[in-house]
Amino acid sequence: MNDSTQRIRIRPGGPADVPAVLGLLDAAVAWMNERGNTEQWGTTPYSQQPGAAERVERYTTENSPFIAEADGIPVGALVLDSGPSPQLPIAPAGEPERYVRLLVSDRRQAGHGIGAALLAHAAEETRRAGVALLRVDCWAGGGDELVAYYERHGFTRTDRFLSGSWPGQVLARRVD
Repeated sequence: MNDSTQRIRIRPGGPADVPAVLGLLDAAVAWMNERGNTEQWGTTPYSQQPGAAERVERYTTENSPFIAEADGIPVGALVLDSGPSPQLPIAPAGEPERYVRLLVSDRRQAGHGIGAALLAHAAEETRRAGVALLRVDCWAGGGDELVAYYERHGFTRTDRFLSGSWPGQVLARRVD
């Protein structure tokens, strides 16, 4: 483990974290666009997309948000729920689950283990809740790079789906 990973602290999030999470999401959109990825989250800053701020606010009040900090500065966010977004064409798991509704990290800190630390925290929270299944969905375009990221962190592909023209992949991980 490198020094930057060791200084990551994960804490519960709340409504006061909405501006930081929106900032992380805006930076992620800009980072993707700089690399030619305009399909995953579009080209408009996340915070300016219709309903985005309200969605993040709901994440902090209706779900289980967690904030990764490095030296007291938010560098990542994770939101856990008891299932996928009802707006997506994803079948229920058929058993209790925890679902990663949001995972974002500061792209300036790429390679420092922030996403890995948040996913490990999600697995531990899932275990702590007495639940054995952790699932996530992600964008499956662009050569499946994001899908491969989750696979490197112990997830296995389950169902593919389309949300409009947006290709998605559901992945699952047993944590028992």
